[in-house]
Amino acid sequence: MQTANRLNGIGEYYFSAKLREIEELNKAGKAVINLGIGSPDLPPHPEVIRVLQEAAAQPENHAYQGYKGIPQLRKAMADWYQRAYGVELNPDTEVLPLIGSKEGIMHICMTYLNEGDIALIPDPGYPTYASAVKLAGGIPLTYELNAESNWQPDFEAIEQQLTPKVKLMWVNYPHMPTGQLPEASFFEKLIAFGKKKNILICHDNPYSFILNDHPVSLLSLPGAKDTVLELNSLSKSHNMAGWRVGILAGNAQRIQEVLTFKSNMDSGMFKPLQLAAAKALSLGKEWHDTLNAQYRERQVKVFQLMDQLGCTYDPHQAGMFVWAAIPAEYESGFELSDKILHEASVFITPGGIFGKGGNQYIRISLCSPVERFEQALRRIKATEKV
Repeated sequence: MQTANRLNGIGEYYFSAKLREIEELNKAGKAVINLGIGSPDLPPHPEVIRVLQEAAAQPENHAYQGYKGIPQLRKAMADWYQRAYGVELNPDTEVLPLIGSKEGIMHICMTYLNEGDIALIPDPGYPTYASAVKLAGGIPLTYELNAESNWQPDFEAIEQQLTPKVKLMWVNYPHMPTGQLPEASFFEKLIAFGKKKNILICHDNPYSFILNDHPVSLLSLPGAKDTVLELNSLSKSHNMAGWRVGILAGNAQRIQEVLTFKSNMDSGMFKPLQLAAAKALSLGKEWHDTLNAQYRERQVKVFQLMDQLGCTYDPHQAGMFVWAAIPAEYESGFELSDKILHEASVFITPGGIFGKGGNQYIRISLCSPVERFEQALRRIKATEKV
């Protein structure tokens, strides 16, 4: 039995394969310190867990749920957007709960891309954008980002690549993996570009509350709903990565179109999860302040680790990673990553997994306690003394 053609050119996700390698090293007694994946190690707020436990104890909460999510969750999402971003959303028509925002990336591609249609993909960028486009039968067309342009697209260069087949443009600010924050003028240009070229702008916005004092939604700009769908997530902002709760926001027509596809793919989210997510979204600014205080402490340690490796970085980047350029003596981030893994038993993500624009970079996740970063630093220093 052969696999479907849609899997041609779709490789196994990098971290899936790398974790197997790390597992083998651990079996050999290496005790690898994994600083690669951005999975929050801190728990959700205790009240969120309490709501989940109490709701799960109620027999009536175990039935199938509606495809649009329960009204309490949709209202909590709309209220959160209003408080956090100043964006007004109709909870009945302009919000769609997702089983994780990664699911939403696939839903959008399946909803709007026909065979041979093109989607613009950032390089460097989240690898799932390109994979989802290919699985939907579309063609990913990368647009280059670099430090000289503050990791923002060159619209004039993109226009030269456009054809009528270009239907979507994936963007992500605060940008992953670089941590670049958006500029208001850039968002204005982005919306104008989408309208002018009749391209749906798909903004993936899960990092706006991490080490960022001024969270912004692309939907907060005038006219954005005409051309923008925005994904958001509780994974990073509320330490709920394994809970799989995402948000899709946009105008009513777009939401209904995506729901047409989504309703054929799942049967709704577990109601206690939805109730707990609604509680999480009601948390005030003090929750994010407490969370970010811990991330700032960790970021200082990661900066020290990057300094030890001779890397250079922007100290003002946002999100739960540190992105840094490697020293000139290394051919690529893969070379430096493998050297550290096999000599110091510390895993750091090579930037090249996010596209060729990341080849000269590495990325460290902030999702480990301070003591673990200190341990990693000691190991790296020890290898340099040998």
